[in-house]
Amino acid sequence: MERPAILDAFASHDFLRRLDNRCLMDLASGVRPFAVDAGGYLTRKGEHARALYLIQTGSVAVESDNDSPAPFEMIGAGGVVGWSWLVPPHRWQYSCRAVEPVQGLMFDAEWLRDRCEKNHELGFHLLKEMIASIARQLSGERHEEKEVEEYAAFAVGEPVG
Repeated sequence: MERPAILDAFASHDFLRRLDNRCLMDLASGVRPFAVDAGGYLTRKGEHARALYLIQTGSVAVESDNDSPAPFEMIGAGGVVGWSWLVPPHRWQYSCRAVEPVQGLMFDAEWLRDRCEKNHELGFHLLKEMIASIARQLSGERHEEKEVEEYAAFAVGEPVG
């Protein structure tokens, strides 16, 4: 039997690399491509968390509440946006804005929670990845200086790059 093309697309994303084909096929039934233009929001703090986004190209700034033009985290290709879908009350904790055009894969939050309930192996993988992501953030592996400079230029309306 030939390997479905969607599995190759999934295999190119860091977040999905460690999943077996059974879990990948389970996810394949609910994936959708997405695209956001530079300046567009993937999430807005306080709104209902309706998706998990896997970033394939572009970069996203995770913005805090304060008036600082610099994000506290930059997420690029291979990164994940949107852990709030997993944790009640399922509200975005931060706003996430595309610094440049962003493309990737997205999963509906309700569908994904249902899949995790039915496929515990998948749910366990998602929890491990969430914890690893949080651990990286806490250890300071956030963003490079160049990315912050580019975002600051973007935030004040200067050309990026």
